[in-house]
Amino acid sequence: MKKTLSNADLQKRRENAIPAGHGSGNAVYVASARGAVITDVEGKNYIDFTGGIAVMNVGHSHPKVVAAIKDQAEKFTHTCFMVAPYAAPVELAEKLCNLVPGKFAKSVLFVNSGAEAVENAVKIARYASKKAGIIAFENAYHGRTLLTMTLTSKVKPYKFGFGPFAPEVYRMPFAYCYRCPFCLEYPSCQVACADHLKTFFVNHVAPEMVAAVIAEPVQGEGGFIAPPPEYFKKLFAICRENDILFISDEVQTGMGRTGKMFAMEHYDVEADFTVVAKSLAAGMPLSGVVGRKELMDSIHPFGIGGTYGGNPVSCRAALAVLEIFEEENLLERAEALGRKVKSRLDAFKEKYEIVGDVRGLGPMLAMELVKDRERKDPAPDQAKEVAKFCVERGLLILVCGNLSNVVRILMPLVITDDQLETGLSILEEGLASLKL
Repeated sequence: MKKTLSNADLQKRRENAIPAGHGSGNAVYVASARGAVITDVEGKNYIDFTGGIAVMNVGHSHPKVVAAIKDQAEKFTHTCFMVAPYAAPVELAEKLCNLVPGKFAKSVLFVNSGAEAVENAVKIARYASKKAGIIAFENAYHGRTLLTMTLTSKVKPYKFGFGPFAPEVYRMPFAYCYRCPFCLEYPSCQVACADHLKTFFVNHVAPEMVAAVIAEPVQGEGGFIAPPPEYFKKLFAICRENDILFISDEVQTGMGRTGKMFAMEHYDVEADFTVVAKSLAAGMPLSGVVGRKELMDSIHPFGIGGTYGGNPVSCRAALAVLEIFEEENLLERAEALGRKVKSRLDAFKEKYEIVGDVRGLGPMLAMELVKDRERKDPAPDQAKEVAKFCVERGLLILVCGNLSNVVRILMPLVITDDQLETGLSILEEGLASLKL
């Protein structure tokens, strides 16, 4: 007779077989998932406010995605696109070239993870510009490989003990209005944090040495920090004046997460390179660099690529994702979700002193928890308590932020109204249970 699995048993087995450094916030082991609900091996259901860290925008096991994966797997799963190509990556690239902001010719390189795509965007920018310097931002997260770990801002746990880091990476403050690095207030500040790039050229790196500036439209792991509307336009204009390329890391913000297909649409900026991953293929490993065609084509033959890049099963899943967005009006749904969730989080801020700030774009929203609103002392322990409370009551939710005090919401966009209401009610109960 087959032994029934339990979360506790699997956790013990994990501790023996998986490195401790590959951590997990929850000992909830998944048996199945549909839409915005996850069922663990013991049969308990959880409303999902994590979406696999922004990977499941179209929901878990969407029938269209499952059908596309099955159909492709029955035909072939791999030949290597560089050796024996096939149609799916070509079709997907054409669609992405049309969807990604930019009234210019584009082409797409497919690879496997967000970090790999960021690496390639930087590599291509350096090759095309014949310059080495890259400017990244405080609170940024771009991945865990050597280069992307260097670009990432937070030291623990992502960088601690893993140096030395990649050279020619420079870091400047970001538009974090709640904790302004310049001690100013918006809008009287006139977005001085963007103009600071000019000063940065004087004190840190000359513009003639800089290949690209890389930024997330909304910083994800750094705390869901969404800059003022003017920020990226000013930053982009300075880049243009100094012949510097601009890389938009849309790994977490892309594919409808902010109510637009790509978050840079909120800022009316057309980046030279847009990095896509996560929800692109609904859980299948796939990422891409969508860039200006003349820059992408500047690379010598076989200078970019990889064995698994543009995997046929992943590309078919991504094509299904784009169909779902169109057929189910998911962008409209995302906008409506954003308004509803923002309204509830704003109400939480009015009611609970611990909620210092509510921010984000569309349904990519978060609350920053503080022990004292006047001093803005971060409350990381309380954020962890809220997440633990929620899991115990059937809601999966994540904490983020460089100060580990931000509770973020990344529910699948297909979540039902009842599921959303139940999840938000559990979250409010968690806030109400806190004692400072």
